[in-house]
Amino acid sequence: MMTLVSRILGFIRDMVIARYFGADAATDAFFVAFRIPNFLRRLFAEGSFAQAFVPMLSDYRENSDRAGMKLFLDRASGSLALIVLLASLAGVIAAPLLILIFAPGFLGQDGQFDLSSAMLRITFPYLFFVTLTAFAGGILNAHGRFAIPAITPALLNVSMIAAALWLAPQLPVPVTALAWGVLLAGIAQLALQIPALMAAGLLPRPRVALADADVRRLLKRMAPAIFGVSVTQVNLLVDTLIASFLMSGSVSWLYYSDRLVEFPLGIFGVAMGTAILPQLAKKHARKDAAGFSHALDWGLRWVLLIGLPATVGLMALAEPLMSTLFQYDEFGSRDVTMAGRSLMTYSTGLVGFIAVKILASGFNARHDLGTPVRHGVYSMVANLVFSLLLVIPSAGVGYGHAALALSTALAALLNAGLLLHALLKDGVFQPRAGWLAFLARLLVANVGLGVLLVHFTAGLPWQTWSAHERVAWLMVWVGVGGAVYFATLGACGLRRSHLSSKEAI
Repeated sequence: MMTLVSRILGFIRDMVIARYFGADAATDAFFVAFRIPNFLRRLFAEGSFAQAFVPMLSDYRENSDRAGMKLFLDRASGSLALIVLLASLAGVIAAPLLILIFAPGFLGQDGQFDLSSAMLRITFPYLFFVTLTAFAGGILNAHGRFAIPAITPALLNVSMIAAALWLAPQLPVPVTALAWGVLLAGIAQLALQIPALMAAGLLPRPRVALADADVRRLLKRMAPAIFGVSVTQVNLLVDTLIASFLMSGSVSWLYYSDRLVEFPLGIFGVAMGTAILPQLAKKHARKDAAGFSHALDWGLRWVLLIGLPATVGLMALAEPLMSTLFQYDEFGSRDVTMAGRSLMTYSTGLVGFIAVKILASGFNARHDLGTPVRHGVYSMVANLVFSLLLVIPSAGVGYGHAALALSTALAALLNAGLLLHALLKDGVFQPRAGWLAFLARLLVANVGLGVLLVHFTAGLPWQTWSAHERVAWLMVWVGVGGAVYFATLGACGLRRSHLSSKEAI
């Protein structure tokens, strides 16, 4: 529920940005400067950092006393703070180089490169604050406290909305207000964790101890664990790089379509990955192989139950969603059409995006960091190959950015498939009975949902309706679609007992 609040505020943030800044060269410059620290936020704050940290903390809780655990937290927090502080300073100094790497197409484009570099210098220190925020959130999650870490990302949205509405009109280059909003959000997010840690008696007293064996083990685990579950975000950065060479607005169209895919991914995928990891780590520490497998089975069933209809809905309602949320003032009908194209292709990988968060936890909870990294590399290479094969033929007809989105979606599905195959091959995951019947029910329900939405909404005049009419009709069809989907599953024999978490969690 906390994640839902954050995601709704995220939509409001993007609606404000679309309304007041549109989709042009200046917003492309900001979204590149924002995507780099936002990429780091997703790596650290949305569960990826926890993949390295929570299993170690679970081991401490099971096998050490509280004093030993507190000493580990003190040393780890101080050492991590020093490292990310130095990394943040390096990022500020090297901002032009980073823009050259991630958006080389901006070079020589009427000040786009300089503007993006200047904004990155403002946003990059966010890395320092968000890393320590993630560290604090990992402590709370490992102790069964999920609300504060889950609501924390909402502060980023609130800060950026305030910056767009009140700070932007005061600045000579209004779009730079959004960059200042990012930096202020990082400070606020870290500050929010401190009272929760104090109340739980878990507030660390930072000590730099880079030579400590457990601190060094954590640092060695971080890079592969983060990379293993964050390949999708790396692929999105590759998309940004290639999109910088496409027509003006491509970076922005990809951003807005990615935001809509992130809605179900953030509400369900991130939340579920965050909740299931401590349980998997605990079962592994207790050598409960059957419970471990059952938890994975439970998680994957929910991935398909929610992920498939979300995919169908995003594809069928791509342009209606774009029109309803973003078609105001500076964001016109052409932007709706172009962003709708990339939303349709991005959404084909939604199940893969969600599944990776569950499947990678099955490795990281067992301290197997190499397998997710290896398959993540395969996924990255596949994304690059797909991009080169698909983008060039489609760029000339206005589908280049949509081809980039499709490449990322296909790479996510490949990554999920490889991880699932490895778990099955190693015998770690042994599917329970009933999967064939479960899949058959999902097939019937999702086909029915797709037919319903396409047949009844395709001809509606979404772009000519008023804002109130768009919102009303979108809510009607989302509600009708959800009711039809779950009613069909019930008619096909699906019961709550088929998705029970009692034995799994």
